[in-house]
Amino acid sequence: MHRRHLLNLILASAAFALPFSARATQIRNARIWQTEGKLRLVFDLSGPVHYKTFSLSAPERLIIDVSDAGLSGDFHQLALGNTVIRSIRSGQFGQGNTRVVLDLNSPVQLDSFLLPPQDGQGHRLVLDLKTARPASIDQPHPKRDIIVVVDPGHGGKDPGAVGAKGEREKDVVLSIAQLLAKRLKREKGYDVKLVRNDDFFVPLRKRVEIARKHNADMFISVHADAAPRLTASGASVYCLSEGGATSATARFMAQRENGADLLGATSLLNLKDKDPMLAGVILDMSMNATLAASLQLGSTVLDSLAGITTLHQKRVEQAGFAVLKSPDVPSILVETGFISNVRDSQRLVTARHQQAVADGLFDGLQRYFQKNPPLNSYVAWQQAQKKAQA
Repeated sequence: MHRRHLLNLILASAAFALPFSARATQIRNARIWQTEGKLRLVFDLSGPVHYKTFSLSAPERLIIDVSDAGLSGDFHQLALGNTVIRSIRSGQFGQGNTRVVLDLNSPVQLDSFLLPPQDGQGHRLVLDLKTARPASIDQPHPKRDIIVVVDPGHGGKDPGAVGAKGEREKDVVLSIAQLLAKRLKREKGYDVKLVRNDDFFVPLRKRVEIARKHNADMFISVHADAAPRLTASGASVYCLSEGGATSATARFMAQRENGADLLGATSLLNLKDKDPMLAGVILDMSMNATLAASLQLGSTVLDSLAGITTLHQKRVEQAGFAVLKSPDVPSILVETGFISNVRDSQRLVTARHQQAVADGLFDGLQRYFQKNPPLNSYVAWQQAQKKAQA
């Protein structure tokens, strides 16, 4: 009796010691094949199962949890090349459940179902993976273009600064502005408006009104000014300052550009029907947001110009430029160099340098809008497509 009891205990212990995979429903094998637009993955089972699926992103994964099931098959033999599945992992979790993880190359739409034994085959779990194709960025889209208004300074009766050999600011900046506009027009998702495309005079107030009339996303005024010191050289970027100028040069530049054509920003917003205090609050809020965007934009453009020409200042300067006083349009004024400086002037009149400056301005604008794409714009939509495909 003692020996029989001991034998029964040993047998019972052995039964309990059997691995879970020897007692539960088994995932015996996996098969895979692909048709156009769909990948089918089939797990052959030793019996019926309960399962659930869910997906995770960054990176893309599909998880299949099979309850009360073990794994006796091997996924290594599956030919995953040229499929949406990058790799398959598996392991036990919880109380005797199996988790299968499909590492994916891109998001998928899943259709899954169980099949009972039939036609000589046993229980099966079928997963149909359809590739979720992102819309091609080359297809037509309903998104709007980013509107850039480019303002070549001066013009017509106002030649701007004049160099030692008669170089005129109005001619230099018109050439650079036209080259910038040409580059913007080639870039999908952008539209550009030139304040002037020839040699004629446009009042400062009119320049701002043009930007607002076109619902501009940004306004860039291009200049090549003179300075009291003939040694002053290099490019600068300016934004509006509601207070004092950030330097004596900035103050001088603003006074020179503004002349007698100074305007107040309040007149540019349609606030006539508003309570005076409310109108002031609205204007302040608009100005604060616009100035922040202008400073960020200016910094990006200045960084791009640093690789092309010397810089007069390594920071964005601020002063009360009338041409920048649009409360709701981020605006910068770029001094491409000093035409009063002999070296700057010699470079500014060459086609090669003008093209380089235009390319630098474009690079800065593009990098700014890639980081800060306007709502509902093509660039915002394009950025979203890139993230979806990553």
